[in-house]
Amino acid sequence: MRAHSVVIVLFEGVQSLDVTGPLEVFAGAGRAAGQPAAYRVTTASPGGGPVRSHSGLRLLPDADLAGVGPVDTLLVPGGMDTGRPDPALVERIRELAGAAERVVSVCTGAFLLAEAGLLAGRRATTHWAYGEELARRFPDVEVDPDPIHVRDGRIATSAGVTAGIDLALALVEEDLGRETALLVARHLVVFLRRPGNQAQFSTQLAAQVAARQPLREVQRWIAEHPEADLSVEALADRSALSPRHFARAFAAEVGVTPGRYVDGVRLEAARRLLEDTDHGIEEIARSCGYGTPEAMRRAFVRALAAPPAEYRRRFRPEPTGGH
Repeated sequence: MRAHSVVIVLFEGVQSLDVTGPLEVFAGAGRAAGQPAAYRVTTASPGGGPVRSHSGLRLLPDADLAGVGPVDTLLVPGGMDTGRPDPALVERIRELAGAAERVVSVCTGAFLLAEAGLLAGRRATTHWAYGEELARRFPDVEVDPDPIHVRDGRIATSAGVTAGIDLALALVEEDLGRETALLVARHLVVFLRRPGNQAQFSTQLAAQVAARQPLREVQRWIAEHPEADLSVEALADRSALSPRHFARAFAAEVGVTPGRYVDGVRLEAARRLLEDTDHGIEEIARSCGYGTPEAMRRAFVRALAAPPAEYRRRFRPEPTGGH
């Protein structure tokens, strides 16, 4: 079997975990598959000299970026100054990407791909905090800031930092099979590869915390009782406000309507139960306030493009007889 060549681009201010996370996945995949030479990973910087990461870690590359190639998978991490990249670095990325089988970015590495013209007309993602900037600077890119990674043809982009591990696991599954990806995930003590369209962060993290204590208490109640009556009328009663006043105040202080907030909390609660327990889908639907499995199925398909049973299959490892 010919080794699959992976080149990881290094530059001053790079985010170190964008580099080391995927590198550990590829390095471990060959061992897990019993094929130590499955991947040949090379780190390369302009000029071949050491670079200092954003956190201060000094990285010594394997090669000069000018001398590598051809490349099967080109991986471009994020980091400082990706919004103002070195034109020579962008040009070299464009050259290497032209003949690469796959081109991958992690976090704000998407800006380098976009600057090189590689994302024009494509769907892409990046760290949630930079999605608006990517869309503004590159209007020809269809930016979706929610998923943890997006694949559009031979180009894949991922969200911030640890999402690069998820994307690398997805590529390993594509190359060497699901069982190998599972073994690597277990070794790294991470969950089985998250589906790419899983949201980057939780409903509670995405939304604001209300300023007023009664509304904060309502947020806490929703999180702790997803199975309860969470209609606007019931929640307004808990906060001692009229339904109309409550709905306006909640949307203003939390950033989303009560209905959307409740939908997100219920979806997240159901996801956790599917990931972490063996409860049946009907039981989960009831305990998360959906009422029926069909209602939960519709919510999952709408938000995650996968029904609950498929979501569970993707996220959780198959039972094994060993450790």
